[in-house]
Amino acid sequence: MAEPQQPATSESGAARPDPVPDETGSPATSAPPSAPFSGWKSLRTRSLAVDLGHPFAWGFTATVGALMAISLGGAIVSLSTVMVSIGVALFIALALDPMVRWLETHRMSRGLSIATVMVGFVVIFGGLIALVLPTAIVQVTQFALAVPGYITGIQNSDWFNSLVALTGQADLYDTVLTQLRTWLSNPANLLAIGGGALAVGTGVVNAVSGTLIVFVLTLYFLASLRTMQHALVRLAPAHARPQLEKITDQITESVGGYVSGMAILAAANAVFSFILMTILQVPFAALLSSLALAITMIPMVGPALFWILATVVILFTNPWGALIFAVVYFAYMQVEAYVMTPRVMTKAVDIPGSLVLIGAMVGGTLLGLLGALVAVPVTASLLMILNTVFVPRQDAKVTADG
Repeated sequence: MAEPQQPATSESGAARPDPVPDETGSPATSAPPSAPFSGWKSLRTRSLAVDLGHPFAWGFTATVGALMAISLGGAIVSLSTVMVSIGVALFIALALDPMVRWLETHRMSRGLSIATVMVGFVVIFGGLIALVLPTAIVQVTQFALAVPGYITGIQNSDWFNSLVALTGQADLYDTVLTQLRTWLSNPANLLAIGGGALAVGTGVVNAVSGTLIVFVLTLYFLASLRTMQHALVRLAPAHARPQLEKITDQITESVGGYVSGMAILAAANAVFSFILMTILQVPFAALLSSLALAITMIPMVGPALFWILATVVILFTNPWGALIFAVVYFAYMQVEAYVMTPRVMTKAVDIPGSLVLIGAMVGGTLLGLLGALVAVPVTASLLMILNTVFVPRQDAKVTADG
């Protein structure tokens, strides 16, 4: 005995009506269940396209976008000081990390290693500031006051008269030097220069809070550098984490080696310049050596720039001393480039000189001296990522389809 056929039910359990026979008597096939409506996205897209096609809507949208971009730019400018402090602290931490690791290899805990390195850094940096900065501020004002007399001495010197006779441009030289002496002889201008020097000292005093912030950030970055690195690696997919961890290790080591190496070279440059200018009895040796410490941190460009600047300044007081300084310092530049730099920069990334110049110019244009200092390790890091990630993938594409 056949079991009675149960009526068809839908997924929800409700009975589904039997198909109604058509005119031929055969049951009509039921229509397939309709797919869920998926046209909302296309409707929204068409509606947006229609709205943007209207001149008023397009203008309103463009205006809102421009205002948001301007607001974002203003916010970035307002936060520039904070971003610079974070960048400086991060690079100082990267520079001090190799010393911390070295102490760790000599059976010292990481906390004690960080404390030892930070105390040494504060003592050296604070002693350098206390030793050089007051003298440099005083010498800035003294140099500004002495420039008119130096110009008069240049006009009366034999070598200048010989140069004028050789070129035949006596009127041009006299006009330029007279205007320069007149401007510097004006008490208001001298007061402005002195006030500028005083403002530098006041700015340094006001920057104590910023220095403390950088110090605290450096301490935190140095203590949590490995944690930050592991957190960055965990943001990548699991299959890419080993390669990313290797890249971050290389970047950390190379940037730290670069910053610490450039600090050593700049300090050696400043000490050599101070000794040389003291021997030549240059009256502004402390001021120029402090400039050397900052400027020569820029690779390739920095030493050449200081060479020209110091030679011109010494020329005002002692022409023969300027010539001797130019020759001796040029020889030192060769020793630094071919002997000292390869030994100090053993762990830094080797990048082409053209990229160093381009990076320094771009960074200097955006952020001044700090940008020029930061641009080179950033360029080296980008080049390392390019050679480690992108180039191997391109080499693996042996066919046109990839």
